[in-house]
Amino acid sequence: MQIVEKNGHTLICADLNDALVTIPDNSVDLIFIDPPYNIGKIFENTHDKWESDEAYLHWSYHWIDTCIEKLKDTGSLYIMTSTQFMPYFDLYIRKKLKILSRIVWYYDSSGVQAKKYFGSLYEPILFCVKNDKSYCFNAQEILVEAKTGAKRKLIDYRKPTPTPYNIEKVPGNVWEFSRVRYRMEEYESHPSQKPIQLLERIIKASSNEGDVVLDPFSGTFTTSYVAKKLGRKSIGIDISEKYFQIGLRRVLGLEHHNGTVLEREAKSYEGKPSNHEQMTLFGRVSNA
Repeated sequence: MQIVEKNGHTLICADLNDALVTIPDNSVDLIFIDPPYNIGKIFENTHDKWESDEAYLHWSYHWIDTCIEKLKDTGSLYIMTSTQFMPYFDLYIRKKLKILSRIVWYYDSSGVQAKKYFGSLYEPILFCVKNDKSYCFNAQEILVEAKTGAKRKLIDYRKPTPTPYNIEKVPGNVWEFSRVRYRMEEYESHPSQKPIQLLERIIKASSNEGDVVLDPFSGTFTTSYVAKKLGRKSIGIDISEKYFQIGLRRVLGLEHHNGTVLEREAKSYEGKPSNHEQMTLFGRVSNA
């Protein structure tokens, strides 16, 4: 196990379950969980496919229980998985937490879609809390344009005094953010990187400055990166040495670690994606 701490941010390279036991119970304000989806994706040297659905769910339920133990009584938890496994997560989690929202992260895709069924253009997210009477939700921090009020300038005549419709509102449960593409500035070499905008909305809504944000499957450590940007503390965990090094560079600003120079992986010539990136972009590795 490797643990590196700097300025309120802790990065851990270890198996998920080994790392979680180092975190005190009831100590985390917000947890964002984006686990392997059991759909056959390749994460460096790991193949995201269990021997059976039952084995995947058994593995998932174990760390879900542990994460809930780490969450404060006033804390919030956001969790993703594939569309085919989210019903099982939903049924399991609703016995332990209050599910406030079932969110759809929608994105367009110019890549190859299914030809014999309707391809997926979204990923589901559960927004859960321990106590639905006491939790953080900063509505004013995440307002978006209310198109009816802002663009059409309609007047609400149902009120005693006619009033223009609001030009801003709290987002609904369908979120449209682009997937991270290899040409984007935020892109890192990872098959399932989540966009900064997605994490900004979650962290702004469900935590305050100085709060602790945990991501047990950190990947490119976007959660820790955004937490730092927004003045939160963070704990990021990943089993991959390669992805851990991305976090050390991206979050902690380190240039060297254990004799290794931490450099951003160069894109292929003229912006052309590498073979693995092509597999991810064009459907040879399942989408997420």
